[in-house]
Amino acid sequence: MEIQLAMVVLEVRDLDASIAFYRRLGLDIPQPPSERPVVIHRMPSGVSLLLTTNFAAAYDPGFRRPEGGYQQLLEFYVGEDAAVDRMWDQLTGAGYHGRMPPTKTAGPYAAMVDDPDGNVILLTSDEAAIPAAA
Repeated sequence: MEIQLAMVVLEVRDLDASIAFYRRLGLDIPQPPSERPVVIHRMPSGVSLLLTTNFAAAYDPGFRRPEGGYQQLLEFYVGEDAAVDRMWDQLTGAGYHGRMPPTKTAGPYAAMVDDPDGNVILLTSDEAAIPAAA
């Protein structure tokens, strides 16, 4: 079997704030079960996004949240250039930190916005990112 990326797990500080951000981004994030601080959204690509508040700390005694900077970007293909512009306006207009305004990079037309925990969200209109083209 070929290895596959199945899930991206984000350890978040405030589950409700993260759910609100990813819903505003356009994902149909369900409500978490009342007995568990975790929510999963499976995307059409087959990759799931899991938001949780305590998985790492519960199982990894050395877990420490990063302080400053970032180590990864989560790229979301949002459509054409105008869709990147609209999503940038919507997210920064709602108060989320804009890291890079919509820009034609050496690759895709892209923008970067921080989610509530400082994870960098890369919004692109790169035609190569269309799941059907892969």
